[in-house]
Amino acid sequence: MNVTTETLQIPTSSGATMGAYLARPGGATRAPAVVVFMEIFGVNDHIRDVTRRVAAEGYVAIAPDYFFRTAPGLELAYDEKGMETGIGNLMKLRADEMISDAKDTIAFLRGRPDVEGAKIGAMGFCIGGHMTYLTACETDIVAAASYYGGGIAAPQGPGGAPSTLSRTPKIRGRIQCYFGGKDAMIPLDQVDAIRAAFAKAGTDHSVDVYPDADHGFHCDQRATYHAASAKDAWAKTLALFEQKLKR
Repeated sequence: MNVTTETLQIPTSSGATMGAYLARPGGATRAPAVVVFMEIFGVNDHIRDVTRRVAAEGYVAIAPDYFFRTAPGLELAYDEKGMETGIGNLMKLRADEMISDAKDTIAFLRGRPDVEGAKIGAMGFCIGGHMTYLTACETDIVAAASYYGGGIAAPQGPGGAPSTLSRTPKIRGRIQCYFGGKDAMIPLDQVDAIRAAFAKAGTDHSVDVYPDADHGFHCDQRATYHAASAKDAWAKTLALFEQKLKR
């Protein structure tokens, strides 16, 4: 499916604007919407590619730049310098601002004439996977796909907020989490803690751990790309969106 793309600005509740990359099905009048949350490397070529791939499946897809307070328009390479810069911006994130940014993005989508219905989905990678989980807890999205979301089970959330894991009972939609068995950044005991939180809360969920995958396994621009794991997680994500957003 052909897609059309644009860069735009999302009005925020703080009065500032947040940059974003949007892709939508070419020729489509209206379609369901999906938010694509970036890694610490910004809305770079990989995130734009994912956003276009989601749009090609029949969704209005948007990738908001939630580093707009500290480094608007940041695009980083997957190298040592990019990692250092990205982590520097990651450490400045605050949970309350992340939640506000997610809510502003959802409101923006619902106000677009090309978005069909009120049901919204979200997906994200690394800190974007964390953002996806947090968004599932604090908004009414109905479908969430969190790829190797780091820090979810940490004692505190971003900026010293209550832990994101403690918010799990607030999830009302379905959430699917994907982790790498070789990911030293997210030890398996943290994955087990997430599973336990889902079980205790009665959350509609699934958790997949790919034994041969490392952190960043979905990104074909990273040395840790693992094609088989990426293919499986992508298929499960599309099935989630098909079930929750198109039916």
